[in-house]
Amino acid sequence: MTSPLKVDLSPEDIARFGNDPTVAFAANLKAVQERIAEACLRSGRPLGDVRLLPVTKTVPAHILRFAFAAGISDFGENKLQEARDKQTALADLAIRWSIIGHLQTNKVKYIVRFASAFYALDSFRLAEELNRRLEAQGRDLDVFVQVNTSGEASKYGLHPDDLLPFVERLSAYPRLKPQGLMTLAIFSADTERVRACFRLLRRLRDRAVTVHPDLTQLSMGMSGDYEAAIEEGANVVRVGQAIFGKRPTDDSFYWPGLM
Repeated sequence: MTSPLKVDLSPEDIARFGNDPTVAFAANLKAVQERIAEACLRSGRPLGDVRLLPVTKTVPAHILRFAFAAGISDFGENKLQEARDKQTALADLAIRWSIIGHLQTNKVKYIVRFASAFYALDSFRLAEELNRRLEAQGRDLDVFVQVNTSGEASKYGLHPDDLLPFVERLSAYPRLKPQGLMTLAIFSADTERVRACFRLLRRLRDRAVTVHPDLTQLSMGMSGDYEAAIEEGANVVRVGQAIFGKRPTDDSFYWPGLM
């Protein structure tokens, strides 16, 4: 595959993404999709049960044009300002933007203008402000409720014990369209500790759907653990580095608690 894009690449771009990023991204995307398929096969699940959300944080907007050319049209971002800047720069492309990081209520006015999904709902205050701003915009927003399954104080998300009372009140915010639950597993080489986070979220989902039937999805698993997440029931895996390469910033800049 040769990219038809006329984008000037700096030496830094070439060092990080190669002479033709479209080729690299397409190959990496194919490899990830094949591994997703294999994980689905191992766990006896149809491939259609799992959706890949490519995470594009730290990838510059001009480089994301190569990603779009490689067939990627869903972009996930953790930092709202970074997402806003990229959305403005890439407004000519049919991209679906998802915000998957913690959001302060004073930034809600920005997310409701362009995001299609929000993966970190974890408070009534945030739900109320999102609903109010969305109502003014005349639009809805897909949301995932974030749960802290690792028990780490540095991570955002509801305590597992607080999930059902939270879910019971979601109908009070009609502009929010709950899709499921989201978590960040513990960052550990011990796969059983990682899987325990995924299993907990699945159990919580099974209880939550009895209260809110739309909360069927599980968003869990990143580049280092998405195959295990699929085996434990993930419906959405958030994969960045396996597609776009190693980031220049430490993961803890985007995900609290990762060291």
